[in-house]
Amino acid sequence: MIDGVVHEGAETDDVLQDILLQIWKEADQYSPKAGRPLGWMVTIARRRAIDRLRRRQAYSRARERYGKGLVQQPGNLRGEAYDPFVLNDLHHFLEKCIRALPRLQREAVKLAFFEGLSHREIAATTHAPLGTVKTRLELGLRKLAHSIRPLRGKV
Repeated sequence: MIDGVVHEGAETDDVLQDILLQIWKEADQYSPKAGRPLGWMVTIARRRAIDRLRRRQAYSRARERYGKGLVQQPGNLRGEAYDPFVLNDLHHFLEKCIRALPRLQREAVKLAFFEGLSHREIAATTHAPLGTVKTRLELGLRKLAHSIRPLRGKV
């Protein structure tokens, strides 16, 4: 069922893990009056799979809009943003922001974005549970987004 919605092996595994964790955490909230346990679990699985699909579609639409924005504004890209001094300053600013992250979040961000590792590969490399890796990445990226907020529209 999950594979029929998500259509990708690695993502299917991630969704399945999310489903099992949710069932484990919410098992005490299950009520036999609401239906059979299997029906309750299938409902959770369906919702999680659809959530993942919607998240992937939203990401694709955002990436597409970003690509269109780059094509429509070629003048901005050739100007100040590619000035070596601006790029150097930006590089140092981003390094400073990344160094300010807590060690484990910094490690996860670097492995994901500079080494190109998947969530599962980061979990294997750091010997951390997959959910922990995802949380570290999410928290680190939130902090980075907050720290670069003042630069929006300037670079």
